Amino acid sequence: MLNKGLRDEESIRIENTLRTLHALFFVPKFWNVEDTSLIDEQLKSFGLSLERTIEIPEEELILLLQRCHLDWNQQEQFADILVGLSQENQFDFLGKALAIYQYIQQESKIFSFGINTKIASAKAKNNYDER
Repeated sequence: MLNKGLRDEESIRIENTLRTLHALFFVPKFWNVEDTSLIDEQLKSFGLSLERTIEIPEEELILLLQRCHLDWNQQEQFADILVGLSQENQFDFLGKALAIYQYIQQESKIFSFGINTKIASAKAKNNYDER
């Protein structure tokens, strides 16, 4: 278990990484090698890359996020990033984002209307993409 000072430092590092990832996909565009390498560089903080994120099963991804000490809010932000990366259909991370949202809703023991809305939205997008 991390002591409070280390937890705070770890939380700040995680927040900065999530902010940077969010900023990278905020402007819609076609992803080129330079863009994907910037994303890969940030994902390294979590022991991931785009390739690994594509390949990793949902359950393993959730366990990895826990091992990286992401709290519920940070896990939600990570799932939001996966949804954002899926917007242009360059990547398909909706299933992984949905699994993270559902895990948070179930395991946090606190019902969140925001998470519930994101679950419904991810399900709707995922079903639409499967047609």
